Amino acid sequence: MLIASVNTELYRYEIHSLIKAFYPEEDVKVLVEGAPIKGAGREEAARTAPFMTVHFSPDLLQVSLPGTDLHFSEKAGEELFDRKGRECKTVLKHLVYDILSAHTGRQLPWGELIGIRPTKIAMQRLLEGDSREEAAEFMIREHKASREKALLAADIAEREKEILSGIHYENGYSLYVGIPFCPTTCLYCSFTSFPIGGWKKRVDEYLEALEKEIEAGAALMEGKILDTVYIGGGTPTTLDPDQLDRLIRALKAHFPMENLQEFTVEAGRPDSITPEKLRVLKEHGVTRISVNPQTMRNETLKLIGRRHSVEQTEEAFRMAREAGFDNINMDIILGLPGEDEGDVAYTINRIRALNPDSLTVHSLAVKRASKLQQWIEKNGYAEINNTDEGMKIAAAGAADMDMKPYYLYRQKNMSGNFENVGYAREGKYGIYNILIMEEKQSILALGAGSISKAVFPGGRIERSDNCKDIDTYISTIDEMIARKGRLYGQTS
Repeated sequence: MLIASVNTELYRYEIHSLIKAFYPEEDVKVLVEGAPIKGAGREEAARTAPFMTVHFSPDLLQVSLPGTDLHFSEKAGEELFDRKGRECKTVLKHLVYDILSAHTGRQLPWGELIGIRPTKIAMQRLLEGDSREEAAEFMIREHKASREKALLAADIAEREKEILSGIHYENGYSLYVGIPFCPTTCLYCSFTSFPIGGWKKRVDEYLEALEKEIEAGAALMEGKILDTVYIGGGTPTTLDPDQLDRLIRALKAHFPMENLQEFTVEAGRPDSITPEKLRVLKEHGVTRISVNPQTMRNETLKLIGRRHSVEQTEEAFRMAREAGFDNINMDIILGLPGEDEGDVAYTINRIRALNPDSLTVHSLAVKRASKLQQWIEKNGYAEINNTDEGMKIAAAGAADMDMKPYYLYRQKNMSGNFENVGYAREGKYGIYNILIMEEKQSILALGAGSISKAVFPGGRIERSDNCKDIDTYISTIDEMIARKGRLYGQTS
């Protein structure tokens, strides 16, 4: 356990996130001097000497590693450290990053950036008139990002500007529909998903509540332009063909589809895909689907609980092509337990043979709510092997398929401190993926576990979440609808 001791409540999240980035295998706690210790592990925390101390005073911010000769500080006037502003947080992050970098001899790919949307920084610089190179230099200088990652962010931001040029921001919105069922729950998953086997007899009950929310949500957005629709989960194709047909018919009956630029359905799990389901999606005008292998190693698929084979993935992909889909995405995850760069190369080679239209490369994120956390506690973090070389193999494979990076995001506790990148061929970009990251358009989200987002003039963002539990969602659907009414009923 690593303890950071601070003399104020200020910026505990930032301190925790940066220590965890350098020491992902450690349990990290940030404790305020003199305050009672709460939560799991409090007895151990009470008897553990601080690994780091952070001290705020009116004119000095100091970060130290007790037991070493490392003591970094920054002097400034009261106007910097007393107002809890952005400048103070920036100074703190730089000091914490620099002292940890000096102590470990390592530099992180994204420097002191801990947010999930680094491309937003590059995008803002481009909007202010910077060139791609100037935007990258800003990220290197102000956030200590590596040149490679800064240029990647700037490159993607430049591409995003072009892709989103036709989006209706002020009078438009996108729609997300969540189907919280999966064939099984994967080892790494922390999303709202429930094994379909236990819910098979109640799926229609869920759809009934969802249809009520669909009708109410459409009324809230009346007069606005719908740009994209994304049906995700979970795994939407756990629904049977008639249920998929029912769902999409309900959407079409209430939402205006005439200006739709993209209609995506996560077919996700190959073991949920059938020709009949693909036929329903195609007949309803779905333009983009995902068939997600995560890895092309059968041994790893068994370990992570996917319960389908590589051969099933390949057959599902061929079925989708035969059904007429010309925009198929595939997801992979780097850093899965026991896999190394050779496994990444093997997966990329088998995907290249299928020739998808886009490829999303995820870096494994270790979520506390996932079974993976328990697996790591039993087997050790050394089995999680995500490297720069593996990322480069995936990027080179995407380039070989004529794909370019078009969106990027990061997650907390991401292996290797890397990122998730979407690659696609020209004209095959996932527009919704960019919109959810850039946060410039309102997103109406329906279904259990979904989060609606309202973007107001001036850039203010407010959210409204639906409960994750399916039973609660069904029984309190009127409250879910009322929450959206309050969110979208605001005028400024």
